[in-house]
Amino acid sequence: MTVRQVTMPSGFRAWLVTGYTEARAALADHRLAKDARRVAGLMERLAPPGDGARFTGLLARHMLNTDPPDHERLRTLVNKAFTARRVELLRPRVQQICDVLIGALAKRHEADLMDSLAVPLPITVICELLGVPDGDRQRFRDLSNTLVSALPAGAVAQASAELGDYLGELVARKQAAPGQDMISALVGARDADDRLNDDEVISMAVLLLAAGHETTVNLIGNGLLALLTNPAQLAALRADRSLLPNAIEEVLRYDGPVSHATMRYTAEPVVIGGVEIPSEEFVVISLDAADHDPGRFHDPERFDLRRQTAGHLGFGHGIHYCLGAPLARLEAEIAFTGLLDAFSAIELAVPSGQLRWRLSTVMRGLERLPVRLTPQLPPPSAHDGVLKDPTTTNYWR
Repeated sequence: MTVRQVTMPSGFRAWLVTGYTEARAALADHRLAKDARRVAGLMERLAPPGDGARFTGLLARHMLNTDPPDHERLRTLVNKAFTARRVELLRPRVQQICDVLIGALAKRHEADLMDSLAVPLPITVICELLGVPDGDRQRFRDLSNTLVSALPAGAVAQASAELGDYLGELVARKQAAPGQDMISALVGARDADDRLNDDEVISMAVLLLAAGHETTVNLIGNGLLALLTNPAQLAALRADRSLLPNAIEEVLRYDGPVSHATMRYTAEPVVIGGVEIPSEEFVVISLDAADHDPGRFHDPERFDLRRQTAGHLGFGHGIHYCLGAPLARLEAEIAFTGLLDAFSAIELAVPSGQLRWRLSTVMRGLERLPVRLTPQLPPPSAHDGVLKDPTTTNYWR
């Protein structure tokens, strides 16, 4: 059965979609709506007391929680910054950041690859894109962790409020003195034709900050774990680097960074997989289960770099397909290449069964990834080891 009622960790009931065909269709079905104001009202009626706070405030105003026509208006403002061509312009800077991080790793024999590479690479990239000062990046990482966690609603609401207060101040500073960053571009778009209000600018910044690095952190971490626990596949990738693009797609299918799509509700009665779901019911679409559907992918529990992965749902599907997918793929490609170039051997430092996964019902990611490293190259010498922001190129105008 690919559609059934379940009780979520927070206690409310929802309909879970697990089959590939059903999930792909549901992701593109306009009858499954995402208007966060309606979601908040439904949460107040259907969820345990207090849990509705998870869908209020800043979390309720960005494009991931909106339906057409507001969705198109919001997405259009940032879409051009994440096209494949624009993202490719970021390659030299992403490479520079990665070289510095791997250069530091090359001086060690043991390390936590989450803390040393998978987290700092994407958080540095997205904070530079948004114009977030260096000193605030760890704070943003902590708040982002809370926003996508399964912690009590009060903790999520507090993190949302704290992040909103800070970003409100940052937006005000960008309005007074614009820079060459995405927040300045969003402020400029708002001032030019009044397409964004203050709350929308802040909410868009929250989404870009959180979604813009969380998926990449987990793509890199989950991918490294898949390779380290499948040594024959790792050896194949070392021997043939042309496999890397498909390897990244297989990671997205096999152990993607997002467990299930963000919450939808039925705007009218909907039949999915032969099951009629009444109006105003929550629907959860499991990306992980869909990508492990044996009816779509043969032997889905096997990690295979040569698999035909076309159509996987690791980045979603439909109008809410992950905007940052090109950037996530670029960062993963550079990170995996850098590690393979720098180390002749990478091994888990603990049994895989001892690894712990983050507490989240949305994201699928490791807390730590301790490894033993055998360097084969000297540390990169092209950079001075300081992750300085670029100052010569404006990617967002």
